[in-house]
Amino acid sequence: MTQHLDPRSPWVISTHDLGRRPGSMKRMTLSLPAPVDLGVNMIGVPKDAEVELEIRLEAVMEGVLVSGTAQAPLAGECVRCLDPVTSEIEVDLQELFFYSNEDASEEDSLLDGELLDLEPTFRDAAVLALPLSPVCGEDCTGLCTECGVKLAEAGDDHRHEKIDARWASLQGLVTENDNDQEK
Repeated sequence: MTQHLDPRSPWVISTHDLGRRPGSMKRMTLSLPAPVDLGVNMIGVPKDAEVELEIRLEAVMEGVLVSGTAQAPLAGECVRCLDPVTSEIEVDLQELFFYSNEDASEEDSLLDGELLDLEPTFRDAAVLALPLSPVCGEDCTGLCTECGVKLAEAGDDHRHEKIDARWASLQGLVTENDNDQEK
């Protein structure tokens, strides 16, 4: 059973104005709410953030070619120090939506009558453009592996005494011996 697109969905676009006349074109500027769960572990596009699209719809023999750009805000955490990170991405979009199954393969996008859904196209482009290891700054030093304090705030003299576990039981003897010599 084929699932039909909801024309009221913000990411569903009507191609009615193009007809099926190859060469007809329509430019659109859209501001749409970001889809849910668009991101990777440490960074993503916040739900309902505004995604700005500049697209062109072109009727071709096989279907409708959508091309353009999308800009979206990003929010997440620095992988080194866990501070909040915000930035933006801009991605190129290009997808051919076929009129019928006959012209398309299984992976290709199809029109639902005169409707097309841009969300999967945007989602694929945005996720591929996300940084896998976002940082708050290239000079971020991260957290101390011993105590978890931010190294940028700890200062250059931040150190932890490391005692070799094999000699740890002797540590008490050295201290007691030092006390004997002071008497």
